[in-house]
Amino acid sequence: MSALIPAWHDGRLQPLDKLDVHRRGLRHKAISVFVTRGRDVLLQRRAAGKYHTPGLWTNTCCTHPHWGESDPDCARRRLDEELGITGLTLRHAGTVEYRADVGGGLIEHELVQIFTASVSGALPMAPDPAEVSGTCWVGLDDLVTAVERHPARYTPWLRIYLRDHVERIFPPGTLALAGV
Repeated sequence: MSALIPAWHDGRLQPLDKLDVHRRGLRHKAISVFVTRGRDVLLQRRAAGKYHTPGLWTNTCCTHPHWGESDPDCARRRLDEELGITGLTLRHAGTVEYRADVGGGLIEHELVQIFTASVSGALPMAPDPAEVSGTCWVGLDDLVTAVERHPARYTPWLRIYLRDHVERIFPPGTLALAGV
């Protein structure tokens, strides 16, 4: 059995099995984090063994809160578990809802709390190879262009975030980017 996550079923939020939620396409809670350094965004490449979207590039980290876990605690936990990153100050950047086919008969219908954090200089990381096969820093403008040109290299949710919600996640002036 996979983890129990908060999902809506029969009109109420309840703890349900994560894989069952994805198979049925039920609306559920999720977290996404974007760490920035100046104009750059930290991406991770999902490990080959992930149950969906293996090998695709995505935002710094994302997950589902455990039943009863607060959203900020979940974001901090997952930064540590996936990338070995601790001690960042998180800023809530809003809520996004999307529905996307992620392959293998699985549907992500997520109500996502987006968090951002800024760093300067080097960021110590220790990625878990079962979760992450690589990381890189990419300028936001370059990332938006790359996702438009090669969407199959990126997770569906990252494509949605950059297409529909970039100004919410990266408000004008936060990265000093022209046109964003």
